[in-house]
Amino acid sequence: MSLNAGFERVSLELDDPFTISRGTRTDVENLIVRVTDDAGATGVGGAAPANHYGETADTVAAVLPDLLAAVEDVGDPHAFHRIEARMRETVRDNPAARCAVSIAVRDLAAKRLGVPLYRLWGLDSAEAPDTSFTLGLDTTDRMREKAADAAAAGYPILKIKLGTDRDREIVEAVREAAPEATIRVDANEAWTPKGTVERSEWLADLGVEFIEQPVPASNPEGLRVAYERSVLPIAADESCVTASDIPAIADRCDIANLKLMKTGGLLEARRAIAAARAHGLEVMLGCMVETNASIAAGAHLAPLLDYADLDGSLLLASDPYEGVELSGGPIRLAERDRGGTGAIPRDDA
Repeated sequence: MSLNAGFERVSLELDDPFTISRGTRTDVENLIVRVTDDAGATGVGGAAPANHYGETADTVAAVLPDLLAAVEDVGDPHAFHRIEARMRETVRDNPAARCAVSIAVRDLAAKRLGVPLYRLWGLDSAEAPDTSFTLGLDTTDRMREKAADAAAAGYPILKIKLGTDRDREIVEAVREAAPEATIRVDANEAWTPKGTVERSEWLADLGVEFIEQPVPASNPEGLRVAYERSVLPIAADESCVTASDIPAIADRCDIANLKLMKTGGLLEARRAIAAARAHGLEVMLGCMVETNASIAAGAHLAPLLDYADLDGSLLLASDPYEGVELSGGPIRLAERDRGGTGAIPRDDA
């Protein structure tokens, strides 16, 4: 068997400017990896690099040729552990780059066997939780409108970005617009430990389910204070990057929020999920703003999760790839009978 691998860069406009406490994006750049076997079957994966974790589209593009050369050298998409080991030997950091290759190889292997990825792993599609839909920071009136629109579109879970001097006003507006919705909030490291504890009380009164990464990852003791004194559960995101971080956050949060682009691929993501379970933590899988070339792979991990935040492709004005159906919140793994992750070019759908 032989493999031929390549990649391309794609610029993607967002449906609406997306703002968090660290800044605003109107577009993103993803990189699409393709790995093709000698029978013509192709696996696809995506990289969504984040400056916050030291990656850009340029750094991903710089290391992908070496990573793909390692895949071609192994030459067998079913030799997944060997490929992952070779990639770690080749490129130590750059998790989004390694993730794109990891997804493409696993997609190809499952396609060769004619099964969707979740079935290859022996998972039950009925166990997948609904994904949340994220509301980026905006004016209070605009966030109220976004919440009403999301509720009307059937999304039962809303995740609100916070980190302003209007946080309470924003949550009250969203609750007014979507009275039946489950609400989660994400401060993206913008609060102090004391501020988190104080906010948790009125957030609980407004029916918020949990708080994600309220304090900076550089303040682990602050995270512990927030966890111990908050009225609401605490999820760790920026404080939890790979499986090796799980022991350090186990006594500082209730929920580990993992992302494929942080872990470096599907193998490490499954290790991180297992580590979180071993430490008594609940697990959420989040995402960056991503095409379905990578979001679809995350969706296949959903039966292993307590919470899903896999709406990255839903925030795009147009996605060149179609993947697992997520509209309205349910993760419909069994809806389309496709092998692999189910991600295909939209022109081929």
